[in-house]
Amino acid sequence: MTADGMLAEAGLPSDMIKKVKEFRTKYDCDEDDRIPSPDHIYYGPEVWKRAVAALLSGENLLLTGPKATGKNVLADCLAFVFGRPQWNVSFHANVDAAYLIGTDTYDGQKVVFRPGPVYECAMHGGFGVLDEINMAKNEAMAVLHSTLDFRRIIDVPGYERIHVSPAARFVGTMNYGYAGTRELNEALVSRFAVLRMPLIEKADLKKLIDASYPGINSDIESQFIELFYELQDKASHSEVSERSVDLRGMLDSLKLVQNGLSLGEALRMTIVDKSFDTYEEQLIHDVIKARIPEELTSKEVFG
Repeated sequence: MTADGMLAEAGLPSDMIKKVKEFRTKYDCDEDDRIPSPDHIYYGPEVWKRAVAALLSGENLLLTGPKATGKNVLADCLAFVFGRPQWNVSFHANVDAAYLIGTDTYDGQKVVFRPGPVYECAMHGGFGVLDEINMAKNEAMAVLHSTLDFRRIIDVPGYERIHVSPAARFVGTMNYGYAGTRELNEALVSRFAVLRMPLIEKADLKKLIDASYPGINSDIESQFIELFYELQDKASHSEVSERSVDLRGMLDSLKLVQNGLSLGEALRMTIVDKSFDTYEEQLIHDVIKARIPEELTSKEVFG
């Protein structure tokens, strides 16, 4: 799918689509190999509209919400339709300011500056995805305040001050309740427009499955969709953990079926066995078994 095709599929207003195209024309891209090519499109016109409006306005974007709401899919799609190279930072306890901006290194002859992903993104006008931003240490994120606010500069100690490209945007993603996460401080949150991601609608989930796996049996697809929402409901009532609410895993199970596994075997590998609690594992297995016959093969699923 082309960028223009994805914009049309997203259901954006025509004037907004025009502005995105003008953005692509205005800003050249010197890192074409870093423009993502999403495997899936994000479905949800209201979310698309808010996200695109924020980016067109020069805002950075913070995507929040529970698991399986498509935060990373949307981030990839946004970089794709805007035609911008993408740099990804996956935060953990050991990510520090030097990793984000850059540090000195020895090239065999002299000490040189090795730029980090935020520096590269700022220089090349990229879209920087700050994944699981609420796992970052506050002291690491503090160095980005001048990058993310109206100043749009990066001071590199011992080197020059650089100005962030007008095409650059930063998209943070965060889940609540994961081990190692923390509350974001007020100063950081104020530098983002916040978009709470809703659970995907049934009609949009059907579009996603149809686009990814054309020819799927409609009855099986219907049960597949209901299975996702049943697991989501059980997770919301703490009957099972959120590990089972894995939309990526469910879609991957269909790929395994195409390559020779039964649907039961595929769902065990992509959903059931991701739980390491025996009781929960059996409960998830029973929920799946009640909706979908385990012995279904590729011919029956896609026949």
